[in-house]
Amino acid sequence: RFLELAHRLDRETSGLLVVAKKRSALTVLHDMMRNGRVEKRYLTLVAGRWMNPLQHIKASLHKYLTPEGERRVSVDREGKPAHSIVRLSKRWQSASFVEVELKTGRTHQIRVHLTHQGFPLCGDDKYGDFALNKRLEGQGLRRMFLHAARLRFRHPLTDTEIALESPLPEELAGYLAHLEATEQRDYG
Repeated sequence: RFLELAHRLDRETSGLLVVAKKRSALTVLHDMMRNGRVEKRYLTLVAGRWMNPLQHIKASLHKYLTPEGERRVSVDREGKPAHSIVRLSKRWQSASFVEVELKTGRTHQIRVHLTHQGFPLCGDDKYGDFALNKRLEGQGLRRMFLHAARLRFRHPLTDTEIALESPLPEELAGYLAHLEATEQRDYG
């Protein structure tokens, strides 16, 4: 009778979702997320050569509406604290495949943090490099490359550890295979 999403993904993001079947579980899950007790890891491909094997990004984020009424987010010290940990997996001449662990769960956090660092997500139509996205589309990447790959948390009612993984969807894995075949890899 009761089904409620415990967390949301951007419409263009693939991967894991958690659905609560009881309101009591949902409340505990929300508290766990607010207190950083849910490990969330995403996989993304960014434009450019990410150099650091491990990097913490701590930059406050501010939500606002555009004149057209669209929701956007920007880095702003007056915003809410946000913390992402980026781990380099593979790097090519033009792009880098990274894992991002969210320590906070702000709207568009990964997209804004990485773009602010100079590394827009491939295929991101809100914060990305629009000319690059057109070229990537011609190479077969027709969506934003962002995937909720891993979640780890304690079950909100039984306290059993839950570890979930979701493999990259075929379209994203296929684009990585295209990069492997066409570009020189220089990391990983």
